[in-house]
Amino acid sequence: MKTLKILFSMLALSIITACGGGGGATVQGSISGTATKGPVSNATMTAYAISNGQIGAQIATATSDANGNFTMITGGYAGPVMLQMSGGTYIDEAKGTNMSMATGDVMTAVMPTVAAGANVTGIQVTPVTSMAQTRAQAMAGGMTDANITAANTAMGNYFMVSDILHVQPMNPLVAGSGVAVGITQDMKNYGLTIAAMSQSATTLNMTVSSAFVTAMMSDASDGIMNGKMGNTSVTMGTGMMGGTSMMPITAGTSSLATAMTGFMGSNKNVSGLTAVDMATLIQKLTISSGQI
Repeated sequence: MKTLKILFSMLALSIITACGGGGGATVQGSISGTATKGPVSNATMTAYAISNGQIGAQIATATSDANGNFTMITGGYAGPVMLQMSGGTYIDEAKGTNMSMATGDVMTAVMPTVAAGANVTGIQVTPVTSMAQTRAQAMAGGMTDANITAANTAMGNYFMVSDILHVQPMNPLVAGSGVAVGITQDMKNYGLTIAAMSQSATTLNMTVSSAFVTAMMSDASDGIMNGKMGNTSVTMGTGMMGGTSMMPITAGTSSLATAMTGFMGSNKNVSGLTAVDMATLIQKLTISSGQI
């Protein structure tokens, strides 16, 4: 009887081990990062699989904290990923006031293939990654690894940011942020590009600046910043009694440079930087043909 008990115990242990009962066989990947249009708090973050270049099944969801940070458990998923942010509130750089993301406005980011069980950290979801996502989706074949990489790189080159998925944008509403130890030109360019978009929205009398981001996403989709998607002008929601207006053809080029200069000289900019510090990017946007 003793021998039988030992044999049964060994058999039970082998079954538990084979089924992963020890807990070591479970794959639990994750994606963490920050949503920034000014840090976006209490936003819904959703991760989607990408299948054959198109948005596939939802694989994870989370809520951003007060600083825009989020972590999502992606389990054993392997493949490219699209992140989407909706809702939440942020401090608009140009006005210095709290704003809610308008209904229907989202920010996105696309990542090339992640390995099953990988813990991916430091991913940024911003207006610029959003523009790259719409560009990748509109390319032949959709959001393939090659198109995702090409769109992210091109959008980074356009705004002079080396890695739009991983460089953390500087927040110009934080005193001395532009002259703090460790702040790079990449981080300055990134943060002030986002601020310039908010300044553009204010100049255009848009009540919610997230609508300008949505317009920039549409504009970028065809690979040229000219206020159009193909031959069709981009329509912007003004937020005033459901009103709309046509996106200016220079919104993503010289007008954005003007907005950046204007923000740099405003009292909302407490970064310690001036337009002189941003002269290279401002000049690049001023003379840009809009080609991404």
